[in-house]
Amino acid sequence: MPERPEHRPPSSAGKRAGKLTGWRRPVSPPSAPPADSPTAPRPAPPAPQPAEHRSVIDSAVYRDGIRIASPATLADTFRQLREQPDGMAWIGLHRPTETELHSLATEFNLHELAVEDALEAHQRPKLERYGDTLFVVLRAARYLDALEEVDFGELHVFVGPDFLITVRHGGAPDLSNVRHRMEESPELLSLGPEAALYAILDAVVDGYAPVVAGVQTDIDEIETEVFRGDPAVSRRIYELSREMVEFQRATRPLVGMLHNLMAGFAKYGTDEELQRYLRDVADHVTHTSERVDGFRQALTEILTVNATLVSQQQNAEMRALAEAGFEQNEEIKKISSWAAILFAPTLVGTIYGMNFETMPELKWTAGYPFAILLMAVVCVSLYVIFKRRDWL
Repeated sequence: MPERPEHRPPSSAGKRAGKLTGWRRPVSPPSAPPADSPTAPRPAPPAPQPAEHRSVIDSAVYRDGIRIASPATLADTFRQLREQPDGMAWIGLHRPTETELHSLATEFNLHELAVEDALEAHQRPKLERYGDTLFVVLRAARYLDALEEVDFGELHVFVGPDFLITVRHGGAPDLSNVRHRMEESPELLSLGPEAALYAILDAVVDGYAPVVAGVQTDIDEIETEVFRGDPAVSRRIYELSREMVEFQRATRPLVGMLHNLMAGFAKYGTDEELQRYLRDVADHVTHTSERVDGFRQALTEILTVNATLVSQQQNAEMRALAEAGFEQNEEIKKISSWAAILFAPTLVGTIYGMNFETMPELKWTAGYPFAILLMAVVCVSLYVIFKRRDWL
């Protein structure tokens, strides 16, 4: 964790700015001419911030764990923090603009790579140190009951000796509750920005619990749908599996990050209360990571079982179709056989029904019995042939 700055008495405000030049660029406002001077420019009214986008969610300056100021703008926050040698600034942003982040980088000497990551988002969870500043990337998650899906958000945290900046991308997590809880425990917040960081880590990890419960319910429902033969279950398994991959990417790196923080307890002189706090968070995230691994394995097994059941169902359907086709062939054989049998006498009768004068059989005395006998012989012969071939 970043080292806490040494205690500075109130009278050392002038020394504070000079001492922090290694990580902060002090800003000296230009002297303005008297208000009654004819050359004095008229102050321009502040530009109103668009209502549809308010990136500064909350900004406050604390001293001894108690909020002493709630500046409306970043510039006011910078000014009031300079006036409080032992103060701490906590700035919460949601999708800030490039100008706002660069103003923070100039004021607190944030590394350009970390600022670039905070602007672009879509980063993996990580923990990096740039001098006295710690940069942490977290992936928060929340379960949407109406849609039965997991929504992931991204949180970037800059932690310095006397400031903490949160840059949130997405709907989760809601840090207002974290700030409110910390303000109700000034003895904990007075431990510095690292205490607020641990509270944010705890909030992110606690936010995983409803997601785990929701996913467990989804898996139970999927198991029921699989054995019920619901055709839409394959898509649901695939979508939930992809969400579990994202969940793994959020929780697995966090385990190593927390262990790295715990490894620096002795080096940075972390307070014992904060050590216990972080160990508890590490236990929770380890448990969550194990549950997520189990979910992904269970979904893989369910997908295999579903594929087997679908294959068995398809085989049964193919067998039924084959049996139906066989029965149809047998019926066609019977129809064809009787059609051939009936065709023979029809052919003979048709030939002798033409009544041509030159047909010798017309005046033959045995012609009629011969034609009847011929038709009977042909019909019986065809019947015997088809019967032997099991067509009838």
